[in-house]
Amino acid sequence: MQGLMQHHSLLLSGLIDHAAAFHGEREIVSHLVDGSMHRSNWREVQQRSKRLANALTELGVQPGDRVATLAWNTHRHMELYFGVSGMGAITHTVNPRLFPEQIAYILNHAEDGYIFFDTSFADLLAGLAPQLPHAKGFIAMCRRDQMPAVSLPNLLCYEDLLEAASPQYTWPRFDENTASSLCYTSGTTGNPKGVLYSHRSTVLHSFTACTVDGLGLSARDSVLLVVPLFHVNAWGIPYAGAMCGAKLVLPGPNLTGENIWRLLREEHCNFSVGVPTVWLGLFDYIERNRDKLDLSEIALKRVVVGGSACPRAMIEKFETLLGAYVIHAWGMSETSPLASIGALLDKHQGIDLQQRFDIQAKQGRAIYGVDIEIFGEDGKPLPHDGVAFGDLKARGPWVASGYYRAEGDSVLDAQGWFPTGDVATLDADGFVQITDRSKDVIKSGGEWISSIDLENAAVGHPAVQEAAVIGVAHKRWQERPLLLILLKAGQTASREDILGFMEGKVAKWWMPDDVVFVDALPHTATGKLQKLKLREQFRGYALPTDQA
Repeated sequence: MQGLMQHHSLLLSGLIDHAAAFHGEREIVSHLVDGSMHRSNWREVQQRSKRLANALTELGVQPGDRVATLAWNTHRHMELYFGVSGMGAITHTVNPRLFPEQIAYILNHAEDGYIFFDTSFADLLAGLAPQLPHAKGFIAMCRRDQMPAVSLPNLLCYEDLLEAASPQYTWPRFDENTASSLCYTSGTTGNPKGVLYSHRSTVLHSFTACTVDGLGLSARDSVLLVVPLFHVNAWGIPYAGAMCGAKLVLPGPNLTGENIWRLLREEHCNFSVGVPTVWLGLFDYIERNRDKLDLSEIALKRVVVGGSACPRAMIEKFETLLGAYVIHAWGMSETSPLASIGALLDKHQGIDLQQRFDIQAKQGRAIYGVDIEIFGEDGKPLPHDGVAFGDLKARGPWVASGYYRAEGDSVLDAQGWFPTGDVATLDADGFVQITDRSKDVIKSGGEWISSIDLENAAVGHPAVQEAAVIGVAHKRWQERPLLLILLKAGQTASREDILGFMEGKVAKWWMPDDVVFVDALPHTATGKLQKLKLREQFRGYALPTDQA
């Protein structure tokens, strides 16, 4: 016997209609490519999304067609999020920070017909256009007077398209499992892979972001959305923001510490999401201008940090400097991305601040809708004791079952688990501690060493801006950790200073065998350390403990 409930497909168009109807005046604030500020709201985003859907229909875009974006966080990009997917086509957000050959590969693999772009990427696309046989046209996301002077076939103006289009549009109804958006992984190994989200998976994911023990996003929040709209659907915040009616502040291309500070202060943001590298820039700006800044002007209360592990020192700095609570989260493109979130339990009430920081430094607990487990090399589950290291796997309704155009091959194991490529521990309360990427884990004498734990310990030193740890070949121990340090501007430290600071913070046998000070550390397009590049750079490095 089935229940007697109505069936309505979970579609992204329902989110934007809800936002327009019940939170229409709530602001969408954009820092545009030209440096100006633009103020919109949920009602205007919906109306312009409908104009966009009509314009795309006139251009011949059909349901299921891929429409690409190379754009920053602005109101226009938000309109594409809802206008493209709402009409049944697929919003394909492309990371413009990738290498040009990777971007060409992605656009061709997805067979994008129309490519929308911010004017700062005009020259990039002009160089790539001859390599894009599927491209039918290019749309510059600007006004007519801002059109770039580049040679692109069928170059159109975004604002002209919308002005000419009718605002009257009825969103089509279709199966909620229809593809809604497409995002490619960063491709650190091999070619980037496409993760294809559905309307259903995205709406379910949005519910989680709005739950109290999820991200707690609500209509009362002013959200500085630092995570790029081209990265895993901006962690689902645009959709969750529409669901609950939050104010969104979009920083465009300017992610300097100074601009982040300014937007936090001027827009009274109490909530923000971003990767650790962005927050390093914010704190660097604060430290360099501490005597000129009034920290009480910042209303920030909650910060979601993900993408890579948040150092404990950063968690402490948010709390002590800004009075902001860090919500540590873990996920990946293949998990939409929210999989675990650092919500505290009732048993944690009243614990001292240092104990709380220790818990916050973990990547949180699995949220309803996602199962997570760790497995040993024999494929069997490992105990949840906070000690056993294992391969982290996930499954759930917003976890990928395969990659786009992968000839139907499943990436799941026989039990339906998705292998994340992360190595982790799980404690008795279900808190995840990511210890490494499986390809980055250091095996020394048959035992695993967490490069992430070492990095987090090192960045606690007041002179350290960023740290990276890689394994280096060792005759006796197979490999040992090498610590690479990027110092803050104007700061000095010695090898002995760094190692002395780390003593007692990590296991003695984990301690790096050497420290190298570098002028820069390489990052992926999404802000993660490029360990592969570092291993290549330091291949053959002679550790002082490995002398013949």
